Amino acid sequence: MTLKLYAHPLSSYCHKAIIAFYENDVPFELKLVGNPTQTDPAVWAEFTKMWPPAKFPVLKDEKRDWFVPESTIIIEYLAQHYPGKTKLIPDDPDRARQIRMGDRFYDLYVHNVMQELMADRRRPEGQKRPDDVASAQKRLTTALDMLESEIGNSRWAMGDDYTMADCAASPALFYGHMAMPFDKTHPNVFAYRQRLMERPSYARVLQDAEPYFKLLPK
Repeated sequence: MTLKLYAHPLSSYCHKAIIAFYENDVPFELKLVGNPTQTDPAVWAEFTKMWPPAKFPVLKDEKRDWFVPESTIIIEYLAQHYPGKTKLIPDDPDRARQIRMGDRFYDLYVHNVMQELMADRRRPEGQKRPDDVASAQKRLTTALDMLESEIGNSRWAMGDDYTMADCAASPALFYGHMAMPFDKTHPNVFAYRQRLMERPSYARVLQDAEPYFKLLPK
């Protein structure tokens, strides 16, 4: 297999990258990484030698002798070297910049904030940080308020075309609703979340992840 993706099926940022593979039927081999004590030692050694920060996902392209870290950059790489039926990044420079802005918005203001909330759930009683949680909830609400008015009647994140911004939105909103339910407060965003989950590429990602959902913090 030419492409190897070092990732974990439960990881939200891995979801974002894997969507791009499934969206355009790009074959790849999953190299499962997670907790270093629970990862195949040989795989962990390959992974950390290639990318010492040990943050996944990371893509290794053996055909081109190249490796690519970070989910956004992986999607950009696939769009350039392994394009398919879905153009996740438009050719028009102005439109492409808009899509990249959507991608950054979902990562920085929804995805990362969601992760703060989920991280607090993993902390044992007595070590939780209610002030940090309240701050994160406020920031996430601000982002959802913006999205609620912007999505409106649009089918996808940035209009009628499914793009990289939707890849970013999928895990951000999927896990975001778990972290802070918004079906009653932001119905447009919640309806968009449902459309993302029904998209065949993300439905397949969620099916892959299903055996691991029991590991999520309650």
